[in-house]
Amino acid sequence: GKRGMCLRCRKTSRFSESQREVCIVCRAKYCRGCVLRAMGCMPEGRKCVTCIGFPVDESRRGSLGKCSRMLRRLLTSEQVERIMNSERSCDLNQPPSHLVIVNDKPLSSQELVTLQNCSHPPKNLRTGRYWYDKVSGFWGKEGEKPCQIITAQLEVGYLIKQDASKGNTNVKINNREITKAELRMLQAAGIHCEGNPHFWVTPDGSYQHEGMNHVMGKLWEKAICAALSLPYPSDGGNSGASEAGNNRNIVNINNQEEKELNKLLLFGGAQSGKSTIFKQARILYNLPFSDEEKQDLKTMIQRNLYRYIAILIDGREHFENEYTAGMRERRIHQPSTSGAKSDFKAWLEFSLLLPCPRLEAFSKELLEIIISGSFEATFPAATREYSPVVEELWKDKSFQSIYNRRNELLPMLPGAASYFLERAVEISRVDYEPTETDILFAEGLSSSNGIASMKFSFPYSSEESYRESDENDSSTRYYHLIRARQSNLGADCKFLHLLEGMNLVIFCVSLSEYDEHCYDDKKGAFVNQMMETKKLFESIVTHPTLAETTFFLILNKFDLLEEKIKQVPLKQCDWFQDFCPVISNNSQTNRGSKSSAAQQAFHYIAVKFKRLFSSLTGRKLFVSRVTGLDPGSVDNAFRLCKEVLKWESDK
Repeated sequence: GKRGMCLRCRKTSRFSESQREVCIVCRAKYCRGCVLRAMGCMPEGRKCVTCIGFPVDESRRGSLGKCSRMLRRLLTSEQVERIMNSERSCDLNQPPSHLVIVNDKPLSSQELVTLQNCSHPPKNLRTGRYWYDKVSGFWGKEGEKPCQIITAQLEVGYLIKQDASKGNTNVKINNREITKAELRMLQAAGIHCEGNPHFWVTPDGSYQHEGMNHVMGKLWEKAICAALSLPYPSDGGNSGASEAGNNRNIVNINNQEEKELNKLLLFGGAQSGKSTIFKQARILYNLPFSDEEKQDLKTMIQRNLYRYIAILIDGREHFENEYTAGMRERRIHQPSTSGAKSDFKAWLEFSLLLPCPRLEAFSKELLEIIISGSFEATFPAATREYSPVVEELWKDKSFQSIYNRRNELLPMLPGAASYFLERAVEISRVDYEPTETDILFAEGLSSSNGIASMKFSFPYSSEESYRESDENDSSTRYYHLIRARQSNLGADCKFLHLLEGMNLVIFCVSLSEYDEHCYDDKKGAFVNQMMETKKLFESIVTHPTLAETTFFLILNKFDLLEEKIKQVPLKQCDWFQDFCPVISNNSQTNRGSKSSAAQQAFHYIAVKFKRLFSSLTGRKLFVSRVTGLDPGSVDNAFRLCKEVLKWESDK
């Protein structure tokens, strides 16, 4: 009949299809006044009385169990629930078992029942060809990437074939060659895929190399899985501040249709402090770290401790060469008598760098492990074996002598190293548990350091709650914060399009990096870190994916800038050659002045980035000063982000 015509009363209307109920067998449409007469009590769901006892039309299978607005208005909630349950569970409404083919095997009736009644069954199961990874629970249409994770170890179908998803990446998971979308996810999560690896993955996402009995961590990253439309383990504990469902600040996934999420991308260069800010936000907004995440952080902290020790031990050679060169120079320029005295003095200083034979053996073994490339596999698994040696090493005069000169190794030694090295004995113990402060100081978020995300809302004061309810604005109350590293997005941010749909990009810059250097693989030389950050900033603000996205700049580590600028001028960076701080000669004025050298430097750097952003985009850049370890400044920055989103939405 005509579009919108009711099959029973033959009346037409201009109403939309949503105001017509459709039979799931013959696809006949009925209006509000005729549907109950035409379908009766619906013992098998929404079928005409004459269609009861017949299987459903395959084109209507996707609508099974999804109640229309019309029925909700006509019937009580109990009646609607009964009809929808009948529609889903009726045997006649199930797909013919022999037309559901899993791993090249047509299913039997019993296998179909097993598949549909497991704890996590396939959604919208229709007739067709599917592949199923029984070990991990991954499920997908034949020749396509996975679309869901169902219950693992079900006795359905044959064994999965290597070409089940038609992947061509030479990377395998549980004997299946994965698709390019999955490979991009692995690379964005920081998983090394060189050499055609074969991973063994369990239902919770834990992975290990085939043939190795060593779990390397969680394979799947929730944020990137969502961006690539890949499934995520339902029971996973990844960066998932979302797992603590009893906390009022966590967004309930089932309510996302009611509460709009504002997506915030937290990004920046290496050592900019974005991970510290992310962790601080989790603590601030009551999103506790799970036991699994704490264990992962413990592993990372202990592994980094041995890396710091290795840097100090390696630095001993630098100091040895320095003493040897100094002795030679003194012998050339000083008389023999005085030279002998200075040689003896230099020998006494040099002897402090020589550890006992046992520690010398440990130092040699540690450096050999690093050179061999097996450092991550060895530590912290060998903590129980090496913990007593670390305690002895820390008490050794030669190691303390090197540690006292650690500032000379700053290009290699991270800023957080001193915090952990001071507690080396405690951290190296098997029963060590990281504190909240340890977690904040730790480099990164996890051993994989992939993309991490959290969903949160701000805790309001009574005044703020009243204002929010009065404005009736729920769109700015819930937030999805995604932290990404430069390595996650590839060279020149080529994978940035995978994270489209961001409402705000928060770009982090370390204020103290103006005199620091990093190694540029392309140039084969060390380059200024601030200049590299400038290049990264230019790359991301001009990326087509973020052409209309609002940007928010966080100038982090102001506390370190206050200390450094007293000794190192800002002009160490070529970009800051025109910095001219205003210095008052009046000491009384200086004591009462709010405009210290660090504050002037902050304002100067903020203006440089604002002008750069305006020249590239023609838009306004919002800026905030932050100290990542100070919860108050981090909270103020995120609340300003909230206000910026509100301003932008009101335009």
